[in-house]
Amino acid sequence: MELDKIRELVQLVEDSQIQELELSHRGETIRIAKAATAVPAAPMPTPVVPAAAPAPEAPPSEPEPAAPSATGREVVSPIVGTFYRSPSPEASSFVEVGQRVGAGDVLCIVEAMKVMNEIEAEFAGIVREILAENGQPVEFGQALFVVEPD
Repeated sequence: MELDKIRELVQLVEDSQIQELELSHRGETIRIAKAATAVPAAPMPTPVVPAAAPAPEAPPSEPEPAAPSATGREVVSPIVGTFYRSPSPEASSFVEVGQRVGAGDVLCIVEAMKVMNEIEAEFAGIVREILAENGQPVEFGQALFVVEPD
């Protein structure tokens, strides 16, 4: 891609409401993203309050990692998007509760920006729960399935 074209694309992103742009052309891909800018908060007047005895500080809490279910491990969404259990509305679901899956088997699709991303099992096991609803949005890191490993 020519440098002048790239400069035009950067200027387009800067001058618009677009936060991110990804473009593929003849085997080359370019991604332009705006840096997150923090808006300074307006200073707020501080009310005068009589000093109280300081409370003991609680130790900082560590975020809990996604704990495995009592009957299996969670398969989480690697992206934000729309969850689909089948490749098309007329097709049957990729997996059902109680079904055995192998490592690499497709469990579902998460659509993000018109791209269908197949979510595959990372390990072999039995599907114990399906936690997401077909056609509903899912978040990054959201549990989609509980699979009991072999």
